[in-house]
Amino acid sequence: MAGINNYSSLKFQTERGLHDEQHPEKEHPGSRDLPTTYSPSKHLGSSVDRREKSMVENINADQDAITRIQYVNPEHAALSLPLGKHKVLDKYSDAQEDDTSVRKYLVVGVQWVSLVTENLLSHPFIVLRRQCQVYNASRRYHLHPFTLLPSIVHLHRRQGLTTLWKGVGSCLLVRGMTLAIDDFISKCTSWPKEVDSRTTLKRFGQHILLKCISIGLVVPFHAASLVETVQSDIASEKPGLFDVFREGSLRLLYWSSPQKGRMLPAWALIGPSVSFGITKYLFNLVIRGVSSRIMRRRITNQSQDSQGGKFHDSSLEHQNAEVYANLIAILTTEAIFFPFETILHRLQLQGTRTIIDNLDNGYDVVPILTNYQGVVDCYQTTIVSEGVCGLYKGFGAMILQFVAHVAVIKLAKWVVNQIAEVISNRPPARIVQYYNLDGIACSRSTTLSPSISSTEMEDNSVGQNSLD
Repeated sequence: MAGINNYSSLKFQTERGLHDEQHPEKEHPGSRDLPTTYSPSKHLGSSVDRREKSMVENINADQDAITRIQYVNPEHAALSLPLGKHKVLDKYSDAQEDDTSVRKYLVVGVQWVSLVTENLLSHPFIVLRRQCQVYNASRRYHLHPFTLLPSIVHLHRRQGLTTLWKGVGSCLLVRGMTLAIDDFISKCTSWPKEVDSRTTLKRFGQHILLKCISIGLVVPFHAASLVETVQSDIASEKPGLFDVFREGSLRLLYWSSPQKGRMLPAWALIGPSVSFGITKYLFNLVIRGVSSRIMRRRITNQSQDSQGGKFHDSSLEHQNAEVYANLIAILTTEAIFFPFETILHRLQLQGTRTIIDNLDNGYDVVPILTNYQGVVDCYQTTIVSEGVCGLYKGFGAMILQFVAHVAVIKLAKWVVNQIAEVISNRPPARIVQYYNLDGIACSRSTTLSPSISSTEMEDNSVGQNSLD
């Protein structure tokens, strides 16, 4: 009888516990003050209830974590920023996607500015450099730009500013002819016009052969363009737009016997010109590739180090790196091959009866009278009569050229940043750096799973402690 009463009492207590858990609002008053006794059956039933409670708590924890992720960062932003400044963060985060798309187009604009500067805006400095290179009897070598400034002022006063733009049309036509010949040979032979790191050795050899043929065909026209670039405007007739084709064709047709005095035949110029052009091109490829790899690796390391903090758009930085890698390659190549270019230009100009401006003072004009027998003779004669520095005449003009090139790129980049900030409503760079908006915006984009897992672990640990 006592066992039956105990079993009935245990069954009643278990049913009442389940009923109280399902209907907590009907809990008996004062039941919290009653002492609890341990029972195996009660512990077994409560373990099942704990599992159900744990599932419900996990679902609630996930919902709480989502809510916290949505609102915790704005709270931190409001605490870290002055009153009312957290609105700047919201506007900045919403505009990041538009800012990236805008900058892609603007970076392309910087690349076009660099291309125009390289082919057009640098022409006045090319004119000065070539005039210094071909004048073998000059007293001033113009190894730095400061000696060139008085001569430039005197040329401007006497002949006007347009004297530094002579021959720009013929230079552009020769460059266009080079591209056209490359395209024509590539279509006829399927040889590649461009190469990259994935190009096979066979295709690379075909590309080099294409460049050699292109340079060899353009040599007479380049020599005619050189004459138009260095001749004086006040002592020579202004050439027509297509005179470069006529003069270049005549020089190409008279292959062995030149039509003017000491002018070297075409075969004597094509060999040195092709050797010089292809070596310079290969060196430019190597320097550009190495510079690009170094910059890309540095950008990658910086982006990896700042993944948990500052936001980086590596694609835009890679495009900027290509612009600067190309600039570094051009500057290094031109500086190293400057003496060889001096010798080649003197050989191409010999026998053309060209009169140039005297850059020793900027007032007079002088004729070019040389009698070189070839590359070796030109080099030896220059070393004996002018010294080693004679091979670097006009180096100061090249320094001015690249200073202006870098300044134009810097100015274009600054304008691009200003336009991007206005269009995308981005705060100025100083405000972003001062308030660390990039780091806060990046923390807002943190993935959901780590926050949920951490919150869930905290809630589960609290729940287990409370249940145990």
